[in-house]
Amino acid sequence: MYYDSIKNEHGLKHDPFKALIAPRPIGWISTISDEGILNLAPYSFFNAVSTNPNYVMFSSKQRKDSLKNIESNGEFTCSLSTWDTRHAMNVSSAPVDLLVDEFARANIETCPSKFVNPPRVATAPAALECKHWKTVEMPDVEPGGNQGSFLIIGQVIGVFIDDKFIEEGIVN
Repeated sequence: MYYDSIKNEHGLKHDPFKALIAPRPIGWISTISDEGILNLAPYSFFNAVSTNPNYVMFSSKQRKDSLKNIESNGEFTCSLSTWDTRHAMNVSSAPVDLLVDEFARANIETCPSKFVNPPRVATAPAALECKHWKTVEMPDVEPGGNQGSFLIIGQVIGVFIDDKFIEEGIVN
């Protein structure tokens, strides 16, 4: 099979691009609004992009609450979502009003971060505490369209790892 990715005319039930880059970790991004409301949203376009210093990125289609909060206060926490947290993660993915606390809505316990204000997901095996470095706007495929994406890059300034996942000095 070969197809033009701009036209995206592959004829398959789902876009194969997302299946080709796998496995894709889920970055569960937590932020705080200017009004103090917690926001939690999963992003499957998430990964590490640099070391020394450590940077992570995630991509948001359109300017969503997570991006607005990060650009407003400059911080976010990325908790790793796992198979065990998949149901709560799916609940937190629903589009809701900016004034809704997704932690409460999905019945997810928070845990304070050490270096940034947004909390981490208490049951996550690992979390990255980040300071916003840069947002890069990526244009829509159609010139002048409003479906562009944003690449959000954060410098990791703190790392949490649940001790039960460290075996003989190695993260497992």
